[in-house]
Amino acid sequence: MDSRMFSGQAGLNYSFNLSDDQELADAPAGRGKLSPAGFVALSVVLGFIMTFGFLNNFIVLLLFCKFKKLRTPVNMLLLNISVSDMLVCLFGTTLSFASSIRGRWLLGRSGCSWYGFINSCFGIVSLISLVILSYDRYSTLTVYNKRGPNYRKPLLAVGGSWLYSLFWTVPPLLGWSSYGIEGAGTSCSVSWTVRTAQSHAYIVCLFIFCLGIPVLVMIYCYSRLLWAVKQVGKIRKTAARKREYHILFMVLTTAACYLLCWMPYGIVAMMATFGPPSIISPVASVVPSLLAKSSTVINPLIYILMNKQFYRCFLILFHCDHWSAENGNISVPSKTTVIPLNRRVYSNTVACTAQISTDALNQCCSTPNTKRTTPPEVQN
Repeated sequence: MDSRMFSGQAGLNYSFNLSDDQELADAPAGRGKLSPAGFVALSVVLGFIMTFGFLNNFIVLLLFCKFKKLRTPVNMLLLNISVSDMLVCLFGTTLSFASSIRGRWLLGRSGCSWYGFINSCFGIVSLISLVILSYDRYSTLTVYNKRGPNYRKPLLAVGGSWLYSLFWTVPPLLGWSSYGIEGAGTSCSVSWTVRTAQSHAYIVCLFIFCLGIPVLVMIYCYSRLLWAVKQVGKIRKTAARKREYHILFMVLTTAACYLLCWMPYGIVAMMATFGPPSIISPVASVVPSLLAKSSTVINPLIYILMNKQFYRCFLILFHCDHWSAENGNISVPSKTTVIPLNRRVYSNTVACTAQISTDALNQCCSTPNTKRTTPPEVQN
């Protein structure tokens, strides 16, 4: 085989997309193919992502089903991210895993379009949900609001994230650009390397409206939030505020991990689209793709480990009662009673906080002392 097939623009095109049916059929014996050991390693990594991505997000969904107090407005957006991540593992990563075991794409062009569509769609849903979360944290911490939990806006936001994602991922199925083979020939994505004005226009719009603008919105919201937290922290150091800051830190970490997982893939894709030939090797393009898929494993770990609300419910779900004893608390019983928040008692105390509903956010699965007559927030 001509060594030129491993270099230059031809190698880069194979790295990201095999644009015609003949190349799709010949992918197992084509250019840039991984070695047998490479396909084994790729299968192991994809198997890990598929298994733990599904299980971790399934646990998050199970917690939502079992513990009613977890169903707060802000958590509805976290649930939306878990649903999209679990669907990626179930309907997307499984196909790539099976293809990596065989060393070639198994489902033909129609299956490739399906894979590219669902991965792009669910990925954009997660990103838009994170953008909405950033705005929610910004408005919650900076806008005074006496109203209780409002589920209407989060539900509208969840539906809007799916409609927005479909708006940008359906066009390649209808002829505006396309989905094709990428990497080692065992997964698919947008046809980054098709050199047509139509394809370039779609890719530019995709990056502006599904990566650039969302990232800028998150940066703006979080920068303003961090400034507001710094200012408010100088004069208000209540327990309620500390809980707000903890939630803010969790959402910040989620967004940062998402961007760390997806930005390398986005950068490599843009380089493949507009960069000079041979700038990305075929095998090297596999790494950003795997990093992007790993976000489905990381997100639920952040929810469970960094959010006391999720963490305590997780311990109760798996009967980890020894956790409370290790922390000097009474063991968490199998059935807990959460004292309802009496707004009359401490309305003056939390009048300066951003939102009463957020003060109650971490009360789920807590085990209050039965002798208390006032909510935990008051007794600092």
